[in-house]
Amino acid sequence: MHNLILATSPYVLASFVGYLALMLAIGAVFSGKVKDMNDYYLGGRKMNKWVVALSAQASDMSGWMLMGLPGAVYVGGFSEAWIGIGLVIGTYLNWKIVAKRLRVYSHACRDSITIPDFLTNRFRDPTGFVGLIAAAIILVFFTVYVASGFVSCAKLFVSTFNVPDVGPLSAYHFSLIVGAAVIVAYTFLGGYMAVCWTDFIQGSLMFLAVVLVPAIVMQRAGGFSGTVEELNAVNSNLLNIFTNASTGRAMTLFGGAGLVSGLAWGLGYFGMPHILVRFMSIGNPAEVKGARRIAMAWVVISLFAAVFGIGMLGHLYLKQRGLDIADVGGDPEKIFMVMVNGIFDGGPLSKLTAGVLLSAIMAAIMSTADSQLLVSASAFSNDLYKRVIHRGASDRELVLVSRVAVAAVAVVALVLASMNNTEFAKRVMSMVSFAWAGFGAAFGPAIVLALFWRRTTLAGASAGMVVGAVSVFVWKFAVAPLADRGGPSFCGVYELAPAFFFSLVAIVVVSLLTKPPAKEILDEFDGVGNANGGE
Repeated sequence: MHNLILATSPYVLASFVGYLALMLAIGAVFSGKVKDMNDYYLGGRKMNKWVVALSAQASDMSGWMLMGLPGAVYVGGFSEAWIGIGLVIGTYLNWKIVAKRLRVYSHACRDSITIPDFLTNRFRDPTGFVGLIAAAIILVFFTVYVASGFVSCAKLFVSTFNVPDVGPLSAYHFSLIVGAAVIVAYTFLGGYMAVCWTDFIQGSLMFLAVVLVPAIVMQRAGGFSGTVEELNAVNSNLLNIFTNASTGRAMTLFGGAGLVSGLAWGLGYFGMPHILVRFMSIGNPAEVKGARRIAMAWVVISLFAAVFGIGMLGHLYLKQRGLDIADVGGDPEKIFMVMVNGIFDGGPLSKLTAGVLLSAIMAAIMSTADSQLLVSASAFSNDLYKRVIHRGASDRELVLVSRVAVAAVAVVALVLASMNNTEFAKRVMSMVSFAWAGFGAAFGPAIVLALFWRRTTLAGASAGMVVGAVSVFVWKFAVAPLADRGGPSFCGVYELAPAFFFSLVAIVVVSLLTKPPAKEILDEFDGVGNANGGE
């Protein structure tokens, strides 16, 4: 078997340790700057466009960009690029349509600092029920999402380092705990500012890694034309965007690998709490346009490099060495690690570079998991603890509760990630896609209509969130399996597409059937003005 382990070199280990120490140092620096809940959750709404843009995209992509997506492309070929296309479209529309209006509206709406807080204030919910629904959805789906990050982290450590079993803990489970401990530590300490600044660094490192490694492989293959020729020699369907490379089947409109399934990923952006709060935190709403340009440049280049440069060129890299995926452990989600390991397996400088590039996977994991932990903590402390358990809680008490919540969510996610005997927990892609669908369907329609349709009611938004979340579960575990048993092909479509539609319909229908919003709500909506489009 091809050797994946570089940790016998102290240089690789030194790169990893240095990177993790830097992240913890940033958390320590910002721990003393957290004065109140606004600081802890939104950085006091003082973040600049570069930090907001790169932290939004870094927290968006996670270990999925360097592991889950390339693994899917390695197996299915360029036909899996429809996911990336959907994500690019969704990213642009989210920045263009939602970003500036959410920043302005959330501030005007009683200075809302979380998504549940915004929904509660937007509809003047005296019971806080809509906020409780939103908080519950966040806690459920972010636990799954954080677990996917921990799985990525464990795969990285086990594949890169010769991690031994430690007492009753296997190498995998020991790696889970170590990775989770670092992520929790700096999130616990510094809150939103620490998360944003670490994500800024992590986003830069991810960009460097995802561009540099494919460029080296392509250069060794004789440039772009030589690369295309060699890929066609491996499998004539690899570069066919309408044909699955592993099965040879033409893409359908629906189905598990259909066009609708791929493009539907873009719908998820409208409901991602950890991305939406970035919009709420930017210091000057006028900077949204510049932030959008930075974010789009990052996401277009990074996704293309992940799809073509890692997922596709992984085949070429292995062919050049007379190997196939079975020779490197049989897990296509590890192809980036295999490429880095082989390309930079030289002297001390080469191995130091390998350590830095492999740290990019850790950066991708941490940049998402920290944001998700922080949003989960805010949902518990601000929208459950403050509204239900202790209404008179001070900011200092709520920050403490938030830090405890960070640890609690991490523990539950660790338990889920430790169940690596199930196919769902083994695959980063499956866990991310499920959580992505949950947020996109539950929050996407509710956020968009709350921002742009003045007739949206409290009952409508509440119904839409419940319908969206429930539909994801029902479609994933009850409807989708029918396609594998000979049922209609549309049953296999990615659950986000139908669930998003059901949620949208529920909001519109229930809003029209219930009493129109009060004058106070309508006046506030009109007062926000036309601050949409991110311009």
